[in-house]
Order: sequence, then C-alpha cells, then structure tokens
Amino acid sequence: MSKRRRDRRESAVDRCFESARDPRGERKAAQLCEQVREALSFALAESADEALWSLWIVEVVPAPHLGRLRVIVEAPGLGNGEAIEAALERHQEALEAAKGRLRAEVADAIHRKKTPTLSFELRPASAMGPGGEE
Repeated sequence: MSKRRRDRRESAVDRCFESARDPRGERKAAQLCEQVREALSFALAESADEALWSLWIVEVVPAPHLGRLRVIVEAPGLGNGEAIEAALERHQEALEAAKGRLRAEVADAIHRKKTPTLSFELRPASAMGPGGEE
C-alpha cells in the first residue's frame, strides 16, 4: 500500500473515531433514543392488542449505530417457568406483528430523514418494577 493511500485511510479512521467521541454526537444519540423510547411507550399503551399493553420500554440503544436501534422491552412474568415462557412468546408474537406500525409511530415522533430500524429484545420483568424501580 502506498504511503499516500495509507495516510488517507488512517485519517478516515481517525475521523470516524473522533466523531464517535464527539460529546455533541453522544448527546444527539441519547436524545434520539429517548424520543424513540417515549414514542414507543405511548404506542404500546394505545395499541389495540392487549398483549402489548402490559409491556414497557426499559431502554433504547444504538445497535451498532443510529440507523438501527435495539429496544429493550420487559414483560410481566406470570407464575411458574412454563407460564412465563408462554407469556413471553405471546408478547414476542404481538411485537413482531406490530413492528411496522410501531416504526411508523417512531417516524411521526422524530425529525430525521430516515427512520431507524427497530429490533426488539424482550425480557421477563425483574422483581423490581418498570425501569428498575421498587
């Protein structure tokens, strides 16, 4: 590899990591994730599907960038292990069925050219309340 090409490549890598360390970029990412969390919380609460009413959004994080967001969702546990698994499966199916509508709700709530792709991670609710509160 020529020295000129290597220098160009290294400067591109430096710019990439520099923008990742940019406090303004981190603030904007956190702001977008919070907007998406709020929009999804409202959309779940207003959903016609009863399986979605009991879910709550714990966190929204870039996965691995702002074009794709991982939405961590908790579902209430019901009884023993088998009942929890059945409830989680029902909630997961409801989330998958509503994925397009939820993404449309996010598109209405945020001001970006492109709406991020959403991937949902469903967890059973912990012994604590929503968001880790007792």
